[in-house]
This record gives sequence, structure tokens and C-alpha cells, in this order.
Amino acid sequence: MDWLQVILLSIIQGLTEFLPVSSSAHLILLSVLTEWDDQGLAFDVALHLGTLAAVLVYFRKDLILMTRSWFSSLRTRQLDSEARLAWAVILGTIPVGLAALAFRGQIETVLRSPLYIAAGLIVFGLLLGWADWRHKGTRSEYQINWKDVLVVGCAQALALFPGTSRSGITITAALMLGMSREGSARFSFLLSIPVIVLACGLETVTLMQAQVQVNWLPMAVGVLLSGISAFLCIHYFLAFIKRIGMMPFVAYRLVLGVILIWMFV
Repeated sequence: MDWLQVILLSIIQGLTEFLPVSSSAHLILLSVLTEWDDQGLAFDVALHLGTLAAVLVYFRKDLILMTRSWFSSLRTRQLDSEARLAWAVILGTIPVGLAALAFRGQIETVLRSPLYIAAGLIVFGLLLGWADWRHKGTRSEYQINWKDVLVVGCAQALALFPGTSRSGITITAALMLGMSREGSARFSFLLSIPVIVLACGLETVTLMQAQVQVNWLPMAVGVLLSGISAFLCIHYFLAFIKRIGMMPFVAYRLVLGVILIWMFV
């Protein structure tokens, strides 16, 4: 990879990991416009590590409290709001893990065409817009119940289909269940932690088995840039949606979907 490719891929991954706009759509569009070679599995791991570091740093205080309360709940069998949220994140990850094991091969080979991605951008973008317009909930992530966890967790499994957007579909489901915009986004970001950890672990095992040689400098730059862009994305996205909502992202998804259809039909 040349340095322009390293920089653009890192920033795009950092932003689109948490914005409800689908990282797969942007990466396939970038590959078509530039005709760059595939960046390789090692660089994918680096980018995931950067975004993981960003969400861990941003929510570090919350995660410390959640972890303490979670361990306490194992001992006392009592759930406070922090322990309940920790269990919600853990249990909400199960559906996407099961779906990945069951359908990963089909999704990677059958549904990664630009037209499927365009359809996902448009359909799930409209659903996000409807949820944001129709549902004006007030509950925070600490007020989530077990039905909410099941619904949002199953919705997250849909993000395996390219064009859906993991953050987009989980925020949509949370909004429809009566959570606030900020609460929906914060729960979606917390849910990303075990998903990214699992993805990094799977990719690392595959990388070790393949015994691929690694160029460490581009990987280090990828971790740094994806981490910084992801951190800034989380911070400004949470401030942005409280005032304006999801409609700018809905419009962006629709435009991008139409562009992909125009380019590939």
C-alpha cells in the first residue's frame, strides 16, 4: 500500500465504524474509484484495533464502573444499573455471534455485490429515518430492559449483511423501542466492543495460520489514524444527534445508495 491508501482507509474505517452509514459501502466505493489492491488481513486487524481503542478510551469511566458492578453481581446475585448494562452488552452480542458462525460464508460470497449494498443503504436508511421521526423516546442506556436487549441484539445480527451498518441498525431498533437518540447511540457503541474484539480475534487467528509477513509501520499508522478518527466521530456524533437527529445520515445513505446503483447497473 502507498501512504495515501493507508491514510484514507484508516480515516474511513474510523468514521464509518460508528456512523450509521455502512463501512462496507464506503470501502467498496473507494476500491472502485481508486482500483487499489486489497489492503490485506493484517491491515484490517490494525484498523479494528484502532477503533476498539477509541471506544474503550471514550467510555473508559463507564466501562470501569460496569466491570466492577458486573463482577459484584456474580458474587451477590444483585443487579444495579451498571451491572444490568454490562449484562445487556454481553447478552446483546450473542445473536450476532451465532449469525456470524451460521451465515458468514454465504454473506461474504453472495451478498457483497454493490447492488446488495446499495439496497441495504437505502432500505435500512429509510427505516432509520422513520424510527427517528416517529419515535421520541426518553430512556437512556441504563434503563434498557431484557426485551430491548433481545430486539437490539437480533437487529445487530442484520449488520452482517453489507450495506446495513451495525451502528445504524442497532440505533434504529433502540429508537423504535423508546430509547432516546443519545441512549440509543451510546448503547450501540458499547455493543460494538465485544463485536470488534471477536472480529479482531478471528482475524488474528486467521493471520497467524497464514503466516503472513507484516509491515509494521503502516499498521501502526493505521491504528493511530483509525483510533483518532473513531474517537472524534463518537464525541461529535453524540453531540450532533441531540440537536439535529438522524436525518442528515439518512439523506447521505440514500444519495450513496443511488450513486452505487448508477455506477453498477
